[in-house]
Amino acid sequence: MSSRLEQRQLAGGCPLWLLHRSGPAILSAKLWLRGGSSADPIGQRGAAQLLAGVLSRGCGALSGEALADLVEGSGAGLRCEAGEDGTLLSLKCASDDAPQLLPLLLQMVQSPWLVDDQIALERQLNLQTLQRQREDPFQVCHEQLRRQLYGDGPYGHDPLGVDDELEQLGRPQLQRLAAGLGGEGSVLVLTGAIPDAVEPLLLAGVEAGSWPAEAPQRRAGPDGSGTAGLCSAQDDTEQLVLMLGCTTTPLGSPEALALRLLHCHLGVGMSSRLFVSLREEHGLAYDVGVHHPARLGAAPFMFHLSSSSERAGEATAELLQEWQRLLDEPLSQAELDLALAKFRGQEALGRQTCSQLADRLALVLGHGLPPDFADQCLEQAAQLTPADLQQAAQALLTRPSLSLCGPAEALQAGERVWNRHPLSR
Repeated sequence: MSSRLEQRQLAGGCPLWLLHRSGPAILSAKLWLRGGSSADPIGQRGAAQLLAGVLSRGCGALSGEALADLVEGSGAGLRCEAGEDGTLLSLKCASDDAPQLLPLLLQMVQSPWLVDDQIALERQLNLQTLQRQREDPFQVCHEQLRRQLYGDGPYGHDPLGVDDELEQLGRPQLQRLAAGLGGEGSVLVLTGAIPDAVEPLLLAGVEAGSWPAEAPQRRAGPDGSGTAGLCSAQDDTEQLVLMLGCTTTPLGSPEALALRLLHCHLGVGMSSRLFVSLREEHGLAYDVGVHHPARLGAAPFMFHLSSSSERAGEATAELLQEWQRLLDEPLSQAELDLALAKFRGQEALGRQTCSQLADRLALVLGHGLPPDFADQCLEQAAQLTPADLQQAAQALLTRPSLSLCGPAEALQAGERVWNRHPLSR
């Protein structure tokens, strides 16, 4: 399937990237706006996600119901969500429907309805989701570790927000936030069968026929602001959830690629180190894996493990040992070769659909990185050695924090193991 990348610019300055792709007559559009939950104003944690949820509830001349009828009547998909570093508007539709649907993207940003009853409905949905998370031991453990690593900093809360602050958010706060959408940088990516003269379609209904915006610049994002240590939460279940992690480095930094290969080695597939060691060899894991998302700032790198409460001490010891192993022992060449193969495979799997291609390109450009960043990573990864990966681990992973959630006896067993282990000091 052939493809061709083209760079343009909308009136007003917003960069427009077109990835023309042969095949089915479908179109995927991604509008990435820098900001996200890390830019939530003080005392308004949850504002970015609340605004993102309301953007699709009416814009321009269309009420929420009319907007939903237009999108769903075309068999299209339209969603808005806020992550830590940006807000993403996504549209997927048949190319024939693009003239009717593409104008929605900028209209949602420039002229959202922000109706009180729709804000109240979206706020209540977010509060309910936060409540469900507090009833999930995995989410409790994750939120606890997030707070340990980032404190009250920009990355220190779930994008959904904090209950008491979210409850106070209404139309005035969202209007102020909406007025600044795109002010920190934006990028629009279209992939697939793209109509000719697409710029007038995108700007249809936009005030003055232009949108003042500029490309996101490469800059430092938020750092970790917490301290390494132990945190625990009691929960009357039959299992113990463990998360071990620390803050690391932004996407595109010199060490970030080494961490991505360590992620592949440790947590990708049934041949991964953690799966084989903790589940197959020791029978400790109901669930095990590695979480290392892309971030504009200090990204988390963490192990997660769910085990039976009766084996809490053993599970904690083995998880800590696997982390310590990264610091003490370089990977073998065979392990590195397998990690490289998984890395290449993940890259290939992530480039199959128009939506995947648009997502990746918008993420890279939104972080101020070049459009061929993924291809550069593939070339650079082949040059890394086991010593390079160990050096990155020793530079970034020496002071992890441990988060536990489970019954009291299991917590005590895990805490005893942690207090005796060198990583706790």
